[in-house]
Amino acid sequence: MTKLEFLRNWYRKVWIEADMAAIDDYFAPRAGADGLVADGQVGVEDFRALVPALLALVRDLSIEIDRSMEVGDWFWAQITVRAVTAHGVDPIRASGQVMMRIEDGRIIEAYNAFDFITFFEQAGLLPQDTFMLLLSGEKLG
Repeated sequence: MTKLEFLRNWYRKVWIEADMAAIDDYFAPRAGADGLVADGQVGVEDFRALVPALLALVRDLSIEIDRSMEVGDWFWAQITVRAVTAHGVDPIRASGQVMMRIEDGRIIEAYNAFDFITFFEQAGLLPQDTFMLLLSGEKLG
């Protein structure tokens, strides 16, 4: 299996099908993913909480891999997430990137960058133009 197929399967099994047991198939026991939460790494058990929490906000989720590159054990991908708000018909479209090192068919380390501001704006949980409001010095809440 190529690393591109590996990532597609990860997104399908864990994020689209919400198969939390599959997380163990993709992540090494002590592996962590940086860049998803502000205070550190997301490990296997953290994913078991994070995935359902995010999936509760959307329906009709799809994840496209727009570009990718593989070098040795490392794999990088730019992604686009599309969905519809969980309790409405408003579309959600946000982008991100992931870089991971895969050994023996499992993620050893991962680094993520995802546009959560756009995601939460479109989900109706942040005001529109949050980034511009913050740049102007506005405080939320």
